[in-house]
Amino acid sequence: MKHIPTHPSKRAKGYLLAALAATTYGMNPLFALPLYAQGMDPDSVLFFRYLLAVPIIGLMIKTRGRDFRLQKADLLPLACMGILLTASSLSLFHSYHYMDAGIASTLLFIYPVLVALIMALFFKEKAGKMTIFCIFLVLAGIGMLCKSADGQAISGKGFALAMTSALTYALYIVAVNHNKRLRAMPTVKLTFYALLASSLLFFATVKFGQTLVLPPHWYHWGLLLCLALLPTVVSFLATTQAIHHIGPTPTAILGSLEPVTAVFFGVVLFHESLTPRILTGIFLIIAAVTLIVAEGNVSQALIRFRKLFPKLPARKREKASKREKP
Repeated sequence: MKHIPTHPSKRAKGYLLAALAATTYGMNPLFALPLYAQGMDPDSVLFFRYLLAVPIIGLMIKTRGRDFRLQKADLLPLACMGILLTASSLSLFHSYHYMDAGIASTLLFIYPVLVALIMALFFKEKAGKMTIFCIFLVLAGIGMLCKSADGQAISGKGFALAMTSALTYALYIVAVNHNKRLRAMPTVKLTFYALLASSLLFFATVKFGQTLVLPPHWYHWGLLLCLALLPTVVSFLATTQAIHHIGPTPTAILGSLEPVTAVFFGVVLFHESLTPRILTGIFLIIAAVTLIVAEGNVSQALIRFRKLFPKLPARKREKASKREKP
């Protein structure tokens, strides 16, 4: 089992990266729903999303001076990561056809519970009291959000699709942390090949181009590029880095920021209802995120965040130390 760094600055960086990953991933409906409205289907949208993301990651690898070389032992775990990402994205994007995007994105976040269960059952990880409490808070928040605005039962097919997305995403998070080949691989290289495998799989879902739907107008390419950058490149890189810094369970719990983001855009841009029940659910989720980040005393938390910033120049440090002396 991988040793997770306990240095305060690395843990603080991990928390921030996990929050960034969740927030940007929650932007999926913001860019996908307008494309659906123009006649594009989930398979085509996701194919272009990953296809545009691959060269961006490839450019990052080149600018960092890394190579693209792989060993034979890397191929199978990378292919599995591509399958998991494909299954998670495809089931989530299809679920948008059966329920509000905010509800679908919220249901996706049953995955922190699944991650914790997988870690406990298969890797003998003991969940602390605070982690268990935060999981219950997240579950309570999700329970408040999962009904439709009129109180009707949500679509059974949509629910199954969202649960499939949650399970496959949980498996992706655990695998990145516990597979030796993936753990040793640089983050950008891992993300590059996982997205490349996903783009190839999505090309197969559109029957190798036969059922591919092109964006109807030139400016819709901008939406696809945003999908490639924010919920894909930024989110996946931040997720992988966060896992290396703080482990899969805290990363999964902080991922509860995604439904908050999705509900926000749903209300503001897509006119989804914001009821007291939804507000209560959002509050519970934010409370869980705050508790997991603030675990430990206040001074330790302040030190963690302070160390994220560069040191002052030597002359300014000398002045600051003189002012602090009694």
